[in-house]
Parts: sequence; C-alpha cells; structure tokens
Amino acid sequence: MIGAKKQLKKYLTILFVLFFIGVQQQLSAQKAKSDISEVFIPGYNFMDSKYKSIQIPGQDSTRLNNFFQKVDALVNQKSGRINILHIGGSHVQADMFSHQVRQNLDAINEEFQTPRGFIFPFTVAKTNNPTNYKVTYSGEWSAARNVQKNRQIPVGVGGIAVYTSDPKAKINVSLNPDDILRWDFDQLRLLGYVEDGSDMVTPVLYYNNDTIEGHLDLISNTYLFNLPEPNYSFSIGFIQKDAVPRTFILNGFIPEKETPGIVYHAIGVNGASVPSYLGSEYFEDELHLLNPDLVIFGIGINDATSKDFTDEWFRQNYDDLIDVIERVSPDCAYIFVTNNDSFKRVSKKSYQVNHNGVIAKNAFYKLAEKHQGGVWDLFSLMGGLTSMRKWQTERLAQPDKVHFTRAGYLLIGDMFYNAFIDYYKQIDSE
Repeated sequence: MIGAKKQLKKYLTILFVLFFIGVQQQLSAQKAKSDISEVFIPGYNFMDSKYKSIQIPGQDSTRLNNFFQKVDALVNQKSGRINILHIGGSHVQADMFSHQVRQNLDAINEEFQTPRGFIFPFTVAKTNNPTNYKVTYSGEWSAARNVQKNRQIPVGVGGIAVYTSDPKAKINVSLNPDDILRWDFDQLRLLGYVEDGSDMVTPVLYYNNDTIEGHLDLISNTYLFNLPEPNYSFSIGFIQKDAVPRTFILNGFIPEKETPGIVYHAIGVNGASVPSYLGSEYFEDELHLLNPDLVIFGIGINDATSKDFTDEWFRQNYDDLIDVIERVSPDCAYIFVTNNDSFKRVSKKSYQVNHNGVIAKNAFYKLAEKHQGGVWDLFSLMGGLTSMRKWQTERLAQPDKVHFTRAGYLLIGDMFYNAFIDYYKQIDSE
C-alpha cells in the first residue's frame, strides 16, 4: 500500500511539473507577442479606422491562421524560415510600401540577420529602381517586361528581364546604399540563362580582385555563388567561352544566407496586371525559389482601368494565378490588398473618379472568402471613393491621383504592418 502511495505521489509530481512547464511556455509566448509593438500612425480625420485591421470575410480562415501559427513558432522557438511574397505593379516596383513592411518585420526577426529577398536591377532596364538598394552597370543591355505585347524574350517570377550579348556587360549592386549595414549575404543566386540553351556564357562574381564562377544548379536552373564571408554588395560579369556572340538573359538575384526569420520578397512591374503575371513564362518555375508561405496580393490598379473591367473577369484571373501558386506552395496563405482609390485622366488637367475601384474591392472580399484569406481594405481605410483627393491635399498622394508620395507609401507600409501584427497577436499559441 505504501508503495502504491509513493507511485501516486511520483505521478502527481510529474503531472504538476508538466503543467508548470506548459504554463511557463504559454506565459513566455504571450510575453513574446506583447513585446512586439505596433508603430505610431498619425491621425487623419478622413480615414476610416474601422478598416485598419485585416478583414476576414469568410467563415474559414484556416490558411491564414496556419500561417500566423508559423510566425508564432518562429517567435517562440527562434528557428525556422518564413517566406512572404508581395506582388503587384508600380506600387511594388518602387518598393517603398513593401520595404517599410520588410524593415518593420525586424521586430519579429529580432537578432536574426535574415536576407533581404529577391531583387531586380531595374536601373539596367532603364526604369525606376528602389532607392533602398543601388544598381550601376556597364555595357549594352536591353529589357523585356511582362506588360509588353509581342515580347520575344521570356520573363520569370519578377515579370521583367534584362539581356545582353556584350562581353563587357557588368552589373553592380549595393544592398545598403545608406551605409546602414543591415542586409548581407554569403550566397548569391542568379536567375538567368543563355538564350540558346548552351553553357557557352558563364556569369562570374568579382570578389577581392578575383572572380568566382557561377555554379549551374541544374535542379533550379540557376547559378550559385558561394562566398567565403558575408558581403553587402556584388558585381556580376559574363565570360564568353567561344567566339560566337550569345545572349544572356537575367531575371533577377536572390541574396541568401542560412539564418532563421522572415524573408520578405517583393516583385512588381510598372503597369502590371494579373494577366501580366499569368503571361510570365517562367513564373512558376522560379516561384519554387521563393517558396512563399504567405502571398500579399497588390495587383489590380491596372486591371481596373479598363472600361470592360468586370468582377467575374478579375476574379477568374486571380483564381488562375492562385492555381499556379498552389502548385508550388499548396498550403500558401493569402492577404489581398484592395486597390487604392484612384482617378482616371481624361485630359491634361481633367480627371474622373474610377468607380471600378469599388468593383475591385468587392471582388477582393469574394476572393478572400473563397481562398480562406484576409483582406486589407486600403480602399475603405483611405476614406472610400474620391478620398484620393484628400490624400493629395495632405501631400500623401501624387498629382496623377493613382500613386502616392514617399510619405504616403511609408504610411501605408506602417498601417499594413500594424494590421499584420494585430492579427498575429489574436492568434492563440499552439
């Protein structure tokens, strides 16, 4: 009998210890969440704060909740890699909105020195390059974009390519032009190929008065450069191995390093619509390299400029794009950022309200319901139809009444980040 009491006491002690550990873990998770603060947002009386949060239009938000459970595991266990992909048009090519979110997410990354994510040398394509990384180049280059009709050069996940047959061609990239050395890498992945499929042109990385030849990774059909130590910039050239001029097509770079944390990829092309990305020939192949856990959709402002724009057409195109994404990442979650309020230019000094913004907004809610996602309703948050004029008055929007000023994009980035963190804090820890 005495032995049985000892066994029971031992059993109860084990149960108490396990219960205590569970409580401590729960308190630790709650503390970790509370330590992640939102950023300050100045007050504007024309905004509708009811829409500052991520809206859940459907009964089932399983995909989105599962994603935030991954975030919670990252915060608590200090391990793992989460990939976010933000995809859009000119709002994303400028990378002000998206980069503000990227930088704010360092509150979750904490000490993790995560890589910056996918980049494209827009300067080489003679279009606006994000100011948060600097690109210079030499030699003769041409460009192709997914918005072009009768395009002869295929493009990839970034929706844009540059190409050259000039043996003197070179691209230089600095990831920290403001000298704040946040972004570094010890492996560089180059997305590109020789047009005729041969191996007679090889990209090289210039490193400490030497060159590192790119290793062709046959699985991903990309070139890898492994560096002996972390770096903040790189220079890429090309070696022609015979006398026949061949064209090398470059689709972008992924600076990489093996660290835990959230990596925020942003891809955008001026003027791009959903069909633009559906027509990007190597979109699916290269999407494997980004392997998104969450896609933030910001495509739609260009789709909604057409007089023939319809809810059904818009949603069907999005469904087709999501089908492509789920072939690569079956459990991917989605947040749909609605179009901002905008105007159509009808003459040099005359603009008309774009009522398609309302149709697009409603379509995004239907898409989120269908795909177990969320909506960040920028259209309503801004103040709804015609609110762009008020943003322009506050110097948050450009005179074209479609795009924002730098201050406007940074504000939007901060507001989206706050919505992201607010939703995360509402998810119960496992």
